[in-house]
Amino acid sequence: MEALRVVDLCKTYITNKRQNNVLKNVNFVIEQGEMAAVMGPSGSGKSTLLYSVSGMDRPTAGKVVLGGRVITELKEKELARVRLNEMGFIFQQMYMLKNLTVLDNILLPAYQSQNKERSRKEIDAYAAALMRRLGISEIAGNDVTEVSGGQLQRACICRSMMNRPQILFADEPTGALNRGSSEEVMKELNRLNEDGATIMLVTHDLKVAAKCSRILYIVDGNIKGELPLGKLSFSAGTGDGKEEREQEAAGIEKLLRERERRLNSWLIEMGW
Repeated sequence: MEALRVVDLCKTYITNKRQNNVLKNVNFVIEQGEMAAVMGPSGSGKSTLLYSVSGMDRPTAGKVVLGGRVITELKEKELARVRLNEMGFIFQQMYMLKNLTVLDNILLPAYQSQNKERSRKEIDAYAAALMRRLGISEIAGNDVTEVSGGQLQRACICRSMMNRPQILFADEPTGALNRGSSEEVMKELNRLNEDGATIMLVTHDLKVAAKCSRILYIVDGNIKGELPLGKLSFSAGTGDGKEEREQEAAGIEKLLRERERRLNSWLIEMGW
């Protein structure tokens, strides 16, 4: 079942009376429960595509269909409600309000939502459950300047999930993190995806992309190719015995290396 459909999407900027066609008739579909990565060289239109698809920027032409509704035809107030209630966003720069605690930042989108079906008590309980799941319960009362980058990005993931969005959009979600924190964040995104979350992310990192189920490669504003890798499961490593868990973890590492090699070969073919 389709989560998102993009049809003949174009984005043009006018700079000094010169026309710059950043996106040129882009077409693709993301299925429900898919985790798709957009890759491409610098300046290829990756972030512009993400912003245009998610309604953060208006495309010049074409349409975006989310859950059967053409969101590119919505007025600004309607589109803002869709972004708040039906989409989640994770960015490279971890934007959080410095005058609020980590927990208050996570709660804010749900408190701002006009969804009257959930009480404050239910919202608070859901935030606490998300923080437990992502292993950051202990920083709930901290200021955003008092936690590590990996912890803060996991808090951003919690915030993005507060309104149970139809789809998560992530722009270089690990770009500002070291390798260890990056792997932690990607493991959490994979677990969310295993649980049914639909995710579209932009990345230049081969290790990040290899954890996605499909890669879209964009060059000069056009999708030039796609590579299906299949869904990756992180539910392994949960065996009863230590030896069994270690074997399962080793199996995941071997699979990841194989996916990375396959992706690297394909990227070279695409002119990466």
